[in-house]
Amino acid sequence: MADLVLQTDFGRDDGAVAAMYGVAKQVAPNLGVFDLTHGIAQFNIWEGSYRLLQTVGYWPEGTVFVSVVDPGVGSSRRSVVAKTAKGTYIVTPDNGTLTHVAETIGLESLRLIDETVNRLPGSSESYTFHGRDVYAYTGARLAAGIIDFSQVGPEVPVDSIVKLPTEPAKHTGDVITGTIDIADVRYGNLWTNVPRELFQGLVSYGEQVEATISHEGQVSYEGVLDFDHFFAEVRPGAALIYVNSLDNIALAINQGNFLKAYGLGTGVTWKIEFKIHSERH
Repeated sequence: MADLVLQTDFGRDDGAVAAMYGVAKQVAPNLGVFDLTHGIAQFNIWEGSYRLLQTVGYWPEGTVFVSVVDPGVGSSRRSVVAKTAKGTYIVTPDNGTLTHVAETIGLESLRLIDETVNRLPGSSESYTFHGRDVYAYTGARLAAGIIDFSQVGPEVPVDSIVKLPTEPAKHTGDVITGTIDIADVRYGNLWTNVPRELFQGLVSYGEQVEATISHEGQVSYEGVLDFDHFFAEVRPGAALIYVNSLDNIALAINQGNFLKAYGLGTGVTWKIEFKIHSERH
């Protein structure tokens, strides 16, 4: 028996998450059920996709993730289970949620959920709570070993998944460009899609870097920041560039909130540019 890990944009203010737990426990009372997060911003598929990337690679082979950020619930969007290159599974609507895992970890195979078999009995006339009726139910059956992956439903090509638009980081001359993919929710650190190795092709620890953040062609932030190993290398309230837990480049304010301090946002439309400070020595 594997573990089941749940992610939604439902919040904790009502019984929706508890209902998903209940379905999973009815399927297999001894099943381990855990939370990734239920604090995804409402309808924010991009954020759901990124939080999966942040987490999936650290759970054991066989773990089943259920991710429900589903503004198209009840529509013609597909319901799928993906097997990742790490041997874990993701049960989700096919609406872009698999984007970051597919691009960074990789998907091995993909199956449509056959709802004639893998759906909570008695729920066929309910169209707005697939998180409970389809995804939690199917995920629990897969994690508990009641079904195997081949019994989820018919196999379809991995490259048929819906993908959100992304833009790879680039190093051109003395400039590195990328996007602000997500924020560290509690602390407001900005996580970019710029890999550490790409960044260190231009910058060494201890050097100063000019950072420019723009949104839809308008500059939202400009500053000169130190590239440091950890936050305490700068005074409280000072900004810095560092390597985050996914081995990408990030921006932070020591004991502050970079996102709120400068009124910034996240997603593929938020661009960042790095270049060595002109006073380099």
